[in-house]
Amino acid sequence: MSDGAGYLSPVTGGRASQQIVQQILALLRSGKLGAGDRLPPERQLAEDFGVSRVTVRDALRVLEAQGLMTVKVGASGGAFVTAPSVSVLGDRLHDLLALSTITPEEVAEARLVMELGIVSLAVERATDDDLEALRAMCEAAEAALAAGRYDPQVANDFHGRLAIAAHNAAVTKIAESFRGPLRMAALRAREDADGAYQRTVQDHRDLFEALLRRDADRASAVMSRHLTRGTTLSVPPR
Repeated sequence: MSDGAGYLSPVTGGRASQQIVQQILALLRSGKLGAGDRLPPERQLAEDFGVSRVTVRDALRVLEAQGLMTVKVGASGGAFVTAPSVSVLGDRLHDLLALSTITPEEVAEARLVMELGIVSLAVERATDDDLEALRAMCEAAEAALAAGRYDPQVANDFHGRLAIAAHNAAVTKIAESFRGPLRMAALRAREDADGAYQRTVQDHRDLFEALLRRDADRASAVMSRHLTRGTTLSVPPR
């Protein structure tokens, strides 16, 4: 559909802007509005909802902050539906976790639940291109470490490429949004930096070798070892 005309109804009572947000969210979730669709002009929205244009603007700002709407000015402008980016989802999840009493062990356990599933899929589905990309990342990390350099982002990128090798778009997107909020920095800080870097590089090499052999048990065992380092978690041996 090109706009939301015919699906909007007047709002009543308090928190009018929030009611508008909820109506538009309902249209998005039902598929009556989709990415790229443009909402009716601000004046029409105000009439449809029975509110002032200021209230409509407030609601659109909320949706824009959530990454669901882009408001453009000019003759061809308007409020357009956009698919929320992974970074927006990750930021909101990060805020949620930061304001909660979540321990590093709980972060590691959450990562374990997610990443063991990814490993299982990657063992079955990784293509030659996936394996070559992971091999190159291992070699680059090893070369950097040998030269006395190490960027923790390299490890993050390795896990991201592993999620791509699962060949499930939903898994890849979810994993990408989780990686920032569920970073292992607090746990790695318990280890000496050089030792932590060396162990991470070796873990990734061992994981790659297991994927190369399509050895699901070995890949899961390496991932479990990798994610539980520095924790009090007990992972059954495989």
